Amino acid sequence: MKRNDLLNDVLPRNFKETIELAQMLWQRHPIPVQLFLAMCFNLIIAPAVYAAADEGLTKKAAWGLSLLGLLIVALAVYLLVVIFQPEKF
Repeated sequence: MKRNDLLNDVLPRNFKETIELAQMLWQRHPIPVQLFLAMCFNLIIAPAVYAAADEGLTKKAAWGLSLLGLLIVALAVYLLVVIFQPEKF
């Protein structure tokens, strides 16, 4: 039987192709890529929130609190940019 190497044909083979693919995806679909990166970053933050809290906090609550924290930081950065560069908006 012949092996189907479809993924090897689609996925990039080196680091330069990976960067080009990421840039192409960022330009075509910026919102899903940003959401994906936020969820990946949340995988780092949620266990830290869960470990810092007492045992009354569930894993879902830690996940939600870390997402809320990311949202607050993103909103603060956005508002600072709007305040200091209002002509762009």
